[in-house]
Amino acid sequence: MRFDTKIGIVVRDDLAAWQRLNVTAFLASAVAGGVPGVIGDPYEDASGNAYLAMFRQPVLVYEADAEAIRAAHARALARGMDVAVYIEDMFKTGHDEANRATVRAVTAEDMPLVGFAAHGPKNGVDKALKGLRLHP
Repeated sequence: MRFDTKIGIVVRDDLAAWQRLNVTAFLASAVAGGVPGVIGDPYEDASGNAYLAMFRQPVLVYEADAEAIRAAHARALARGMDVAVYIEDMFKTGHDEANRATVRAVTAEDMPLVGFAAHGPKNGVDKALKGLRLHP
């Protein structure tokens, strides 16, 4: 199936494995919670067990160094995409309110980004993330 939109998540390539997974999970939850229509219907197996609904389309995960992330983030913002961010200081906080305060304290240009997610028209996301490599 071909989709008109795309979900791309970018994580910094020098993070520990647990940090990459944590950042990816948080950014995916932001897209799921903030973009109407990206979640499909719940699942059920043949035994009658119910399972949570998931994204209706694939999520592509990329990796990049800090400078490439900063440039791609700026392109995504300039294109008006739905964007979620994760910055270094969020590793040090213990709750959601503190995370929002760390983001509010810095400008977009000065964010110490460790990752971001973008959702939007497929060609726009492709252009914003151009040159980044898929996460291995």
